[in-house]
Amino acid sequence: MKTTKKILCLVLAMILAIGTLALTSCGGAKYNVGVIQLTQHPALDAATKGFEDALKARLGDDVSIDVQNAAGSTDTCATIAGTFETKKVDLIMANATPALQAAANATTEIPILGTSITEYGVALEIENFSGTVGGNISGTSDLAPLDQQADMISDLFPEAKKVAMLYCSAEANSLYQVQEVTKFLTAKSIECQSFPFSDSNDVQMIAQNAADWADVIYIPTDNTAANCAEAIWGAIADKKVPVIAGEEGICGGTGVATLSIDYYDLGYKTGEMAADILEEKADVSTLAIAYTPAEKLKKKYNKDICDALGINTADLEAKGYVAIEK
Repeated sequence: MKTTKKILCLVLAMILAIGTLALTSCGGAKYNVGVIQLTQHPALDAATKGFEDALKARLGDDVSIDVQNAAGSTDTCATIAGTFETKKVDLIMANATPALQAAANATTEIPILGTSITEYGVALEIENFSGTVGGNISGTSDLAPLDQQADMISDLFPEAKKVAMLYCSAEANSLYQVQEVTKFLTAKSIECQSFPFSDSNDVQMIAQNAADWADVIYIPTDNTAANCAEAIWGAIADKKVPVIAGEEGICGGTGVATLSIDYYDLGYKTGEMAADILEEKADVSTLAIAYTPAEKLKKKYNKDICDALGINTADLEAKGYVAIEK
């Protein structure tokens, strides 16, 4: 009888052990992914959401995603990247250029995917960038065709002779965009002048200076400008100077129009790339940077600001622009 009881206890113990393992297997993630997001604003938030949705769609409960927001601080980006490196996460997604730079400085082993990065060659100081970073880095770019953005200025405001370039001097990718758009506009005999601001503390003053000088203001894809978009509009509204923006988030706060990408789609593509890497269906070292296809680019306008400036939105719609949803 005692032997029978012992056997029964052993069997029960084995059943409990198997059950525990099964629960652990079901509840524990197979992959751990860390996300560094530079700051909160609609474009970056949408990219992170798209990334999470794509990973969950592909990997379900097999993936755990730890999203950390650096609140606009490059130092905090570095701290978060160091923490992810210490934890040996399976992959890091870096949302915005300072986040990518921090991740690249933290590890050469953990796969890194960037998103909301305008130009990887500029961000990572790669000369003669060919489209593939190599090593442990790849990702997606939010670069919209800059020649087409320049064309928007001359098309919508053909009388404009002076265009101010308003951007944050701390963001290398913003300078790159400004330089490229300046080339295109200069070729059209339009005078351009740069108005760089250092951070949110001087953006309103610099914006006012830009509006005093210019017929049109151009703001590239710029994280600091995105966070200050409504403040910029508040500083220049009485000047009646229109803004062409590099992306929808900035346009929604201060711009007349933009040629922009969908940041949710951009993040979703990044998530699909991440799933391929985690499942060993792709090698990060050979993955080329992915760009938004031309057919997915969107021309949008800000109805409120158009109305405030007396711009006929019917004319914009006739040119293929659609209103930004608010």
